[in-house]
Amino acid sequence: MTAARGRGRPRDPETDAAILRAALELFIERGVEGTSMEQIAKRAGVGKLTVYRRWSTKEDLIAQAIEQTVRADLVPSPADVQAMAPQEIIERSLPAAAEMAASPAFRALTARMMGSAVSHPSLMAAYWEHYILPRRRLAAAMLQRAQKDGTVAPDADLDVLIDMMAGAVTWRVLQPDPPDAAGMLRYLKAVYRQAGLYQPSQGP
Repeated sequence: MTAARGRGRPRDPETDAAILRAALELFIERGVEGTSMEQIAKRAGVGKLTVYRRWSTKEDLIAQAIEQTVRADLVPSPADVQAMAPQEIIERSLPAAAEMAASPAFRALTARMMGSAVSHPSLMAAYWEHYILPRRRLAAAMLQRAQKDGTVAPDADLDVLIDMMAGAVTWRVLQPDPPDAAGMLRYLKAVYRQAGLYQPSQGP
């Protein structure tokens, strides 16, 4: 995606980071159509030519900004899924997941990605490859473990279950009055309970 422009001086990682950060901020604020290379350069505090030397189009730049943002470490990790039961994994990860899902930044990025899926498929492709697919693989591994534990039916269609969980959260995030972190935590527990991955702790 990055356009190579001659050999010249080595690229400054801090400049790259500032440009990518500015591109993501503007994409979330204004969408693809409302963002320009000139605006990105101004937000990043660099010259327009500095941006064009690194990326030939705003679509390439925004796609890389999305890739870098969503390529964060997975929680849980693949090793966690191998070592722990789904119930334990979910209990550990739910609070942070609820905080993220309830954040305005996550809601805005989700909305922009949905809105760009048809008009700018390369952006959705980057989001899908680096954010959606790794999390789907982890969800499938947890569901397979739950099938062995007997909390998910052995003939359950795991792709459908994953779609139902992901769709439920996306729909709830994008509703006009989305829940706060506490409300999202309650909702996530209900989603995972319906999927057979979570059972509330029983009191004494």
